[in-house]
Amino acid sequence: MNVSDVIISQLEKEGVRWIFGVPGEENIDFLEAVERSSIEFIVAKHEQTAAMMAGMVGKLSGTVGVCLSTLGPGATNMLTGVANATADAFPLIAISGQTHTNKMHQEAHQYIDLVSLFKPVTKKSETIREPETAQEIVQSAIQTAKAEKPGAVFLELPENVAELEVTRMAEDRPPIQATVQADDHTIQSVVEQINKAERPLVLVGNGVIRDHAHQEMITFAEAFQAPVVETFMGKGAVPWSHPLHVMSVGMKGEDIVDQALLHADLIVTVGYDYIEYPPAKWNKKATPIVHIHHDSPAIDKHYPVVATITGSLKQNLKRIGLITDQNKKNIDETFKQTRQAIRSEWEQAQHNQSYPLTPSKILYELRDALPEDGIVISDVGAHKLWLGRMFPVHQPHTCFISNGLATMGTALPQAIGAQLVHPSRPIVAVCGDGGFQMNVQELETAVRLQLPIIIMVWRDGGYGLIEWEQYTKHHHAHHISFQNPDLIDLAHAYGLEALRIDKALDLKPMLLQAIKMKKPVLIDCPVQYQIEGKE
Repeated sequence: MNVSDVIISQLEKEGVRWIFGVPGEENIDFLEAVERSSIEFIVAKHEQTAAMMAGMVGKLSGTVGVCLSTLGPGATNMLTGVANATADAFPLIAISGQTHTNKMHQEAHQYIDLVSLFKPVTKKSETIREPETAQEIVQSAIQTAKAEKPGAVFLELPENVAELEVTRMAEDRPPIQATVQADDHTIQSVVEQINKAERPLVLVGNGVIRDHAHQEMITFAEAFQAPVVETFMGKGAVPWSHPLHVMSVGMKGEDIVDQALLHADLIVTVGYDYIEYPPAKWNKKATPIVHIHHDSPAIDKHYPVVATITGSLKQNLKRIGLITDQNKKNIDETFKQTRQAIRSEWEQAQHNQSYPLTPSKILYELRDALPEDGIVISDVGAHKLWLGRMFPVHQPHTCFISNGLATMGTALPQAIGAQLVHPSRPIVAVCGDGGFQMNVQELETAVRLQLPIIIMVWRDGGYGLIEWEQYTKHHHAHHISFQNPDLIDLAHAYGLEALRIDKALDLKPMLLQAIKMKKPVLIDCPVQYQIEGKE
């Protein structure tokens, strides 16, 4: 076996089924090893999107996603997708070819110090230089990428090292079990803090979903009869239908949920990561915090922690439930009103027949058309805020909203990755027309693989979120408009089916039609965002 074979062997043992990437001269020996393996190499149209596809596979599959680039511009193209995986906590191994080791000390064609380049956006970044270390490095990379908090690991593979023979294999590493249970005193102190609060509120973050602790989260909230607010990345940890579910936090400006957060006299954060939505945005009164997460809290004047539990969310939430007397105090009226207000707004959306369509109307019909296990992946733009704010989610891992790096252009490639993992479930990429055109080339990949993803493009001819910000701060907007091609013709040119919404009544029938087609479909959906102060 050569070094490339060893790397592939370790990935096979981990259960990796696909590697996404773009071939290059410096990774041809690695590609030969892939060809000899059970792993399928999927050619992407861009290295950035290869990383985005792989990141979503890592998120949904229970193993790591893997992407590949060549050296120089291939690797720099891949960088944003890798950074996105780390910021959004997707387990990813990013592998790049590199020039011969005897050229790395001097200026050489397409040579860049990739290890240094990737270090700030990964959990680990290193070079495989010796054949006997390849197995150990890959094993370590897999464990590092998957460990809480998940993220990306970058491995540089020089072209001459990739073909070297490996004469000695090491023992496989056992998986690291990092479960940590809090002691009884710590558990009891948290319970006391919550019990003495008159208006406790729970803020649920992405960590709950990562730890598969959604059922324990529900039991915890029920034990204290504490209403639950979720971050955009925590959607699905508590079902929308649950009587304690209030809504999501993350909308710009003053929203309904902000009143609930201001009203609380204690906020219990569970699995909340600062990167999702900074405390200064949602805790303006500096309400006391109980912090429950894998890691200790960071210091922040808007995050005044009075009690902390660190370690396994699944285990510690369960233990809290076991020692907590069922607290059946009535839910505060303000929380009830908040819950009712957003649900009333949601129900009213179904009757809106205006055209171009409103965001809430589009989301209402999308939710109505999809089964509960259908997966919605949001791109980044004004539509993301609407989807995060009011789209009902009933199960974990069925709604993905990037609030880490928040990279435009993610939805289409991530939908490709999601459809590979869940071939029988409907997958919808919700895109603004700006983000859609950033990675439109991956329509070819969806068609080539015959993946029945639905790409819904909210078309308004501009960068709507930036327009919103400009009107809010300066009362006018500029440099946000652009021309779209005919999206139907564009889709047909790539070989997709395509549908255009011409009136509000068309939307749900066309969504149901797209689901039944079982092939890639683009839906051109004109949207009108209501921006205060805009005529």
